[in-house]
Amino acid sequence: MQTISQAATQGGAVSIQQIEQVIAQACPEESYRGKRVLLIVPDGTRTAPVGTMFKSLHRQLGGVTKALDVLIALGTHQPMSEAAIGVRLEISEEERQGAYSKVGFFNHAWDNPAQLKRVGTLTSAEVSELTGGLFSMDVPVEINKMLFDYDQISSWAGVSA
Repeated sequence: MQTISQAATQGGAVSIQQIEQVIAQACPEESYRGKRVLLIVPDGTRTAPVGTMFKSLHRQLGGVTKALDVLIALGTHQPMSEAAIGVRLEISEEERQGAYSKVGFFNHAWDNPAQLKRVGTLTSAEVSELTGGLFSMDVPVEINKMLFDYDQISSWAGVSA
């Protein structure tokens, strides 16, 4: 596995050019040509350069993918409005209707069972071991069923600055 990184100068920030260099190395166009790509990004409760990352990735891949969509990872927070998503991704309404008009923006429907798919179950024994015996119950493992509609998933949901 190859590690690709850039570092900011002491007391500074990583530049847009550095971000774009990392994205170009990590996401070569040919690897994404004709594919459906879903970006999972953190909601507004986390600090991260989500807008800069989104715009850089869109510049790199938006013209070659079959789809480049965004799923907002909400945890158990309330859905974000279209305006809030625009603020999160640092795009204006004009940009949303223009340069990003082909991008689908979705909130994770964590509270809608019809939008989830069970992919397994943690057994009561596994839960007991993981919790040091504090809990002992079967726990269903469910994920957003949208993930099965894409060829490539990129998650930044755990990213923070």
